[in-house]
Amino acid sequence: MELFPFQIGAATEIADKYATYAQDPLMKTRTCMVPFYQNLSSITGSGKTLILADAIAQIRSHLPTEPIVLWLSKGKVVVWQTYTNLSAGKYSELVSGFTVKPLMECGHSDIESPTSGLILVATVGKFNQRDKEEGGRKIYQLALDLSDMSLWEMLKQRRDSAGRRRPFIVVYDEGHNLSNQQTELLLELEPDALIAASATMRIPEALSSTISRLRQDKKWNDHHFVTAVKSSNVVQSGLVKQHILLGGYVTPMEIAIDEMLDSMHRTEASAAHLGLPFQPKAIYVSNTNMVSGKGNVDIVHTPFKNRQARPILIWRHLVESHKIDPAKIAVYCNLKFDPKFPPPPGFNLFAGGDSDYDKFIAGDFQHIIFNLTLQEGWDDPACYFAYIDKDMGSKEQVTQIVGRVLRQPQALHYSDPNLNTAHFYIRTDEKSVFEEVLHEVRSKIAAEAPEINLTVFTGNKGTASRLEVPPKKVRQLPEVSIDSHYAITPIKKIISAIHDYKNNTVETVGKGGRIQILQTIGVQGKEHEEWVEVEHSNRVTARWVFTREIQKTYAKAVNLCDIEETKFDALVEYNSPAAEHIKEAARKVVAAYIEHSSVIQNFVNPIEVPALPVDPAKVTNFNFALHESYSDLNGLEKEFANAIDKTQRVWFRNTSRGLFEIPLLTSGGTKNFNPDFVVWMDKAIIAIDTKGDHLIVGDAGRKLFFINKTGNGADLIIRLVTRGTWNDHIEKTDAVGFTVWGLRQGKPHPLHADSVNDAVEMCLRPQA
Repeated sequence: MELFPFQIGAATEIADKYATYAQDPLMKTRTCMVPFYQNLSSITGSGKTLILADAIAQIRSHLPTEPIVLWLSKGKVVVWQTYTNLSAGKYSELVSGFTVKPLMECGHSDIESPTSGLILVATVGKFNQRDKEEGGRKIYQLALDLSDMSLWEMLKQRRDSAGRRRPFIVVYDEGHNLSNQQTELLLELEPDALIAASATMRIPEALSSTISRLRQDKKWNDHHFVTAVKSSNVVQSGLVKQHILLGGYVTPMEIAIDEMLDSMHRTEASAAHLGLPFQPKAIYVSNTNMVSGKGNVDIVHTPFKNRQARPILIWRHLVESHKIDPAKIAVYCNLKFDPKFPPPPGFNLFAGGDSDYDKFIAGDFQHIIFNLTLQEGWDDPACYFAYIDKDMGSKEQVTQIVGRVLRQPQALHYSDPNLNTAHFYIRTDEKSVFEEVLHEVRSKIAAEAPEINLTVFTGNKGTASRLEVPPKKVRQLPEVSIDSHYAITPIKKIISAIHDYKNNTVETVGKGGRIQILQTIGVQGKEHEEWVEVEHSNRVTARWVFTREIQKTYAKAVNLCDIEETKFDALVEYNSPAAEHIKEAARKVVAAYIEHSSVIQNFVNPIEVPALPVDPAKVTNFNFALHESYSDLNGLEKEFANAIDKTQRVWFRNTSRGLFEIPLLTSGGTKNFNPDFVVWMDKAIIAIDTKGDHLIVGDAGRKLFFINKTGNGADLIIRLVTRGTWNDHIEKTDAVGFTVWGLRQGKPHPLHADSVNDAVEMCLRPQA
């Protein structure tokens, strides 16, 4: 499983904070510690589950005994998906040092086993205070065939076969749902750590004394309690869509849906043109058994064609007006029918909630009609469109639906901006209702992901199509990629030099800080508990150490490594000399990959510049641009755009993500470079970026200036522009004018320009 650097960074921050705390924890009593608390704050689509999985794997590598992790979620579907992903699915290799089981399948032998970590997955519904008092939950009952104590008591004691108390970590995948009662119960188990994941930190009252002690005695501030993932890193990674299009319709339902389907057809065509392995999907959110706008319950004792429930009206409009195959439509809500008046054949109703979920997923439907009871576990990145019927008094919160459409398929921003956009079509009774929705969404985006662009329009028939500007001519761009075949040999040489530590009992031992563990000492009847200092930590595979170190900086480099070599099966302590040797080799692999790879371009599969989205309220018109207008240009970009337009060359303003991207050969940081402008010359294509300071100062710029060409086609020439005057040593000497950067004798070379027009003229020269 490939992790992004920001995901490893967040997981490492959590693990390091825990390791530091575990060496000197606060104590409630002599044998019970004040639990470590951490909230992972990250937007929807950032891979919170993956980050949490990597965090507990890293925590295990710091610990001297095998931990037990209780992994909780609110919904059954989320829990089942988590169990599948951790036990045998896409996250299983991250937690290879753990045995993963449903909580209720845990037995005494699992608790006692000293050979691996243990992850127990459950819903919070497996226990609550009332059921505990009434004896209604199995977790509190004696498991007579397994032990003389309940599972609850076994978790509280959690002794391995050597009498050592195992570290106990509670992970809550949706921290905002953690109630006060649930927290009180979890604290009864005396956990060593509580780790929650939520976009906003909301601490239950039951944790107030824990938080107060950590603030007072450890001098913790908010930073110590929260590991925050920058939304800009998530957007740059391609995990979420880059743009949100939000339309408000004070019109009949049919007009809004017609507009959405028109946009959906264009996006489907784009996906098919690019050969993508998915079809864009749409969701339709409404009240279930109510008559829209009237507040009356729909009459079920009537033929299907006379029903007024909104899901039925939506379904009929899709099937009857748009001829959509009913087999592609799912109705996932508790829609009621009288047995005497059933729905027509092919009406796919999933009214059973959790019990219907697997059958619903197996259908791979393209149009899904639902209300907010659709489980939190349903997050399909192919979902691009949402129609939301927002009646007066409706409880449907649009902000709760945004996350459903925000994930990006394949974690890639595509050349067609439509495929990087989440589309929302909201029908309301009054304009003021849409304004309230807009305020909610703007506040959410501003707080959680300001890097996502938001375009708003008030819709009528034909409005959505006017939000795109088609190109006036056909223009193509080269495909730009990385050629790494020259890096294969040096990387093989580095890997061959890695020692085989399978039979090494000296260098595989760590020299880390000591952590105390509670151990039962003595013979039966005379046992007592003592704190014992342990210096060593749980072992991990050399493969785990090696791949994670590469993924911290440049994950693609691992694709050239034969990580199936048996030497990578060796078990080492994370802070051992062996682990450091392996990490150093991984860093050398990344350096070799960057040094011996190059950026290349070709026209074998050229990119045809498509229609581009615009915000009608922020457009600027141009005479010679490929599109008649662009929007959201900042001051400097507008200056450059006007200066380029004066040259009467064909040009266009590139998008900030997707469309024309150039991969960067630099460790860490942004993986792609999107030049601001592209200009077609007679025999060359000039890509200009007006904010090139970070590329000039870093190493990435050196490989950008000479892009190898394979096959026929125009040369691609990069020009970076920086404000002020710079010298050959890449030092800024004053703030006057601009500096245009090109390549001279293999090195970046600065040319000073007094004005924007001069800078553009220099950019368009064949040789800078």
